[in-house]
Amino acid sequence: MASSVPREEAWEAEDAPIDPRAIELRYRYHRAQRHARVLRRQESRLARYRFYIAITVLLAIAVAFVVGSWHEIQRLFGL
Repeated sequence: MASSVPREEAWEAEDAPIDPRAIELRYRYHRAQRHARVLRRQESRLARYRFYIAITVLLAIAVAFVVGSWHEIQRLFGL
């Protein structure tokens, strides 16, 4: 059978001094973690928008090139 903790030792564990600086450091740490998570989410969203803009610009350039080439081919060969 497991021995129970004497009552006096249990009170000593509960009455342990709490360091206010440690509490503030933990708050600051978790706040920084939350802030980093929000920034990662925002950066991911902005990267997605930049990707779609770049693809749209490249497609527009490709379409302009194809249309210009098609008109030049029609002019040269009389199609």
